[in-house]
Amino acid sequence: MTTEPLRIAFLLFPEVTQLDMTGPAQVLSRLGNARLDLVAATLEPVPTDAGFSILPTATFADVSGADILCVPGGFGTHRAIADDATIDWVARIGADARWVTSVCTGSLVLGAAGLLRGYKAGCHWAQRHMLPLFGAEPVAERVVIDRNRVTGGGVTAGIDFALRLTALVRGEAHARAVELALEYDPLPPFDAGSPERAGVAAVEAYERRVAQLAPGRDDQLRALAARRGF
Repeated sequence: MTTEPLRIAFLLFPEVTQLDMTGPAQVLSRLGNARLDLVAATLEPVPTDAGFSILPTATFADVSGADILCVPGGFGTHRAIADDATIDWVARIGADARWVTSVCTGSLVLGAAGLLRGYKAGCHWAQRHMLPLFGAEPVAERVVIDRNRVTGGGVTAGIDFALRLTALVRGEAHARAVELALEYDPLPPFDAGSPERAGVAAVEAYERRVAQLAPGRDDQLRALAARRGF
């Protein structure tokens, strides 16, 4: 008897951080007997914050359910939260998904959809403090697992997240095999991948740049949370 393929749905939205999505997608494509869709409002190319676009494979109307919902982050997160069709779809799919997951600031989208109330969650370090707006408890870990919510930290943490999720879904032996196949053996050349190790000057420079690119983003998110009833 054959079993139905595992349905994996990644949300796509303009100005998504592509590695938040493509890193986990590469890992989860190795689950076996799984169908992976990149879901957006339309089938038009979706611009990423890396300067190139990604083609969706399905629309919100096409996908009515998923075993795994994954929401990436990026500079377009706030616009995604402001979009009723996006949040309605995330809330609908997340309500029945076996695993509700995110990478980076994608957890803020899950939160805005009402899917993180009373859950521990991870996020990019620079936006983690905003999670309580949506009733979530922020945790400063690369991968946070709370029941069926699996949330990753910023960007590259998506690979760690996907490997941990693979272990939950298919077992540790399968996850170890995927890790080997992808030669996932990171050795950061500058050991500056967290604010604690990067140093004050680097963190302040990053925050100044973000303030230029996305001025007032915390206030904008507070307003969006209030609009959504939080």
